[in-house]
Amino acid sequence: MCCFFTALVLLGPRAAILIWWFIQPVRWSAAFDSFIIPFLGLLFLPWTTLIYVVVQPGGVEGFDIFWIGLGVAVDVVQWVGGAWGNRTQIQSTYYERWPRA
Repeated sequence: MCCFFTALVLLGPRAAILIWWFIQPVRWSAAFDSFIIPFLGLLFLPWTTLIYVVVQPGGVEGFDIFWIGLGVAVDVVQWVGGAWGNRTQIQSTYYERWPRA
């Protein structure tokens, strides 16, 4: 578990997913039936995937839904924040490609 938290802090959620997946594959296979769902989670919703693996083995019920919702919120904020931070680059590229008449 120490390696997982170190990877999470230093490298981010995607690296933590990969390290945890290699260290405890039984936990991941208990949480997911197939390979495709955690792989898509790795690509698009890493925080939600991590939190789901943490809360799922006991069953998702009660306050666990709050934690999963928090993971979804963090993932959405990361996606929106990236687009918001690059908004000037997107606009300048658009206007350079199609100048106004």
